[in-house]
Order: sequence, then structure tokens, then C-alpha cells
Amino acid sequence: MPAHGVDPRVPAYASKTDVVCALLREMIIGGEVRPGEPLRQRELAERFGVSQTPVREALRRLESEGLVVNDPHRGATVNESEQGAVEDQGQVRAVLEALGARLAARNMTPELVTQLREMNAVMEHMAEGDPAYPAANRAFHFKVYEIAGSPLLLSLMRLLWQSLLLGPMATRPHRESWRQHEQLVDALALRDGDLAAQLMREHILGVSADSAVKPV
Repeated sequence: MPAHGVDPRVPAYASKTDVVCALLREMIIGGEVRPGEPLRQRELAERFGVSQTPVREALRRLESEGLVVNDPHRGATVNESEQGAVEDQGQVRAVLEALGARLAARNMTPELVTQLREMNAVMEHMAEGDPAYPAANRAFHFKVYEIAGSPLLLSLMRLLWQSLLLGPMATRPHRESWRQHEQLVDALALRDGDLAAQLMREHILGVSADSAVKPV
């Protein structure tokens, strides 16, 4: 994060308010600032190298998006989810990753199916707690997002996974995740977008035919 308002991720023609708004939005979604944490105008203005005016305008814009709450006494703070951050993230991941699987299905080729199976095979015999597992799991999921062919979806998923610190943490055994990945690849190989989306959603939420929805 730069200490001033010039950033390569923001178009050169953007106003100072646009720049500050974009950077603050990424800080919030990416988890750099946590729910309930104060957003002090003077500190943010110094950080981004701007006056407090564009910061104030950016906070108002983010309030309209639901990311920020402005209170007369507390000032601006990051909005807190009523259902809790973990459940909120799980629900959002389920929707976005299901969409990614649906889009990926239409772009599948035999070569891509082979790549996904090879990536999943790396996790098949990993012991519980293997420090290499999170990176291997992330690589598999992001391969699906890349195949989906949506730069916006890929960018959103990077921000979402970044907000989870150590990455999404599942309570299921690694072997079970591997099996669910295999079922997903089977659906993708058939180019069945509906089935792929359903399997991905169940994978994220930990849904089974006889269990309640539970984020993992």
C-alpha cells in the first residue's frame, strides 16, 4: 500500500476521492481493517497524502455501499456483519465460487481437466496439518477461477481469500476435500455448469443431503 494517492491499480484520470475510495474499499474487503475498527480521517489523509476532504467524501461513498458506518459520536467505522464475519465470508464465497465453477464448465478442455486432476492429486495423501496443504488447495481453487475467464471474479476472489488471513479453513479431513474436488472435476469434465455450481457451493458451505448449511 503506497503512502500517497498515486496507485497503479487506479486509473490516472480518477479523482482523489476515487483513489482514496478504491484503496479504502480494498483495505476493508481485504481485511487490512477489521469490522468495528475506526477510520480516522486525519490518519487516512496522511497515509494517502491528500487533504481530509477526499477522505471524507470517500467515507460517505463507502457508507452508501454498506462498508462503512458513520456515527455522530464514534465517527466512521468499518461495518460489522450481523451474522458474523466467518459466516458472512462463507456465504459470499459460496455464491462467487459457485459462479466460478459454472463459468469454468463452459470453458473446459481435456487438457484443463488433466491439469485440475494433477493439482488435486497433490493433496490426495497429504497428512492433516501438512503445511503445504493450504497452498495446494488455493492453487486448485484459483485454477478454477482462472478457467472461468472472468477477470472481475478472479480479482474479487483474491480480495476475499486475502481477507481470511491464513486462507479458508475447512473442518473436514483433507481426504474428504480431495474427494469433493474430484467430484467437481468430474462435473467440469462433463461441462455441466449446473452440477459444478451445486458441488462447489456444497463444498464451501459443507452441505450434505441430511445436514444443515454450515460454513467451513
